[in-house]
Amino acid sequence: MPAKIGNGQDPDNNLYWGCGYGIRTYFKNSKEWKFIKSVKVNSVILERIVFKHVSKNYYLVADAYDGQFIKQCTENFLKSACGQQKEEIKINNSKIGIAGNSELVTYIGHDGLMDFEIDNTFINTDNKKRAVIILACYSKKYFSPHLTSANVNPLVWTSHLMAPEAYTIHDAISGYLNHETNEQIRNRAALAYNKYQKSGMKAAKKLLITGY
Repeated sequence: MPAKIGNGQDPDNNLYWGCGYGIRTYFKNSKEWKFIKSVKVNSVILERIVFKHVSKNYYLVADAYDGQFIKQCTENFLKSACGQQKEEIKINNSKIGIAGNSELVTYIGHDGLMDFEIDNTFINTDNKKRAVIILACYSKKYFSPHLTSANVNPLVWTSHLMAPEAYTIHDAISGYLNHETNEQIRNRAALAYNKYQKSGMKAAKKLLITGY
């Protein structure tokens, strides 16, 4: 594996962002999404990309965190999932909600909770139930203890080691936008994972699970 694809300070060459199956590249090549803009937010969030769905009134906003701030990234995800952290961004003359103002909040990348502990408690603050997708190794095992009071709907998370590349989350989001059931969304994710990883559908469905 080339060292640069694992460099968390280099989003352009990073495996989960700028490479062919990274979030930025894969969604830019998708026929379902139109690229709107890219901005550098700060020294923590090295790039933020915004897409608009080609036929539905949905926006997708993805942040590439500097890898050394993975703990902050994980905490921000958990705060967003339970509604503790809410933000807005301006697109042309409109404001759209991100973080806890989103209906779907996702995390994709390395599971930092395998390396560090988070002491904060993530209790839902607004009675809104957000959907979450967490594509990282053993994400159900490590993230579920932090989400027990967050009032979330886990559409897809994982039972084992995985390659958290963009095709899985891309196809899961497609099912979500079509108002499919958790099981249908999970099946889409497994189909995509099997297509690229050649894992076999049985293994893909054992890896990518839904709900508690």
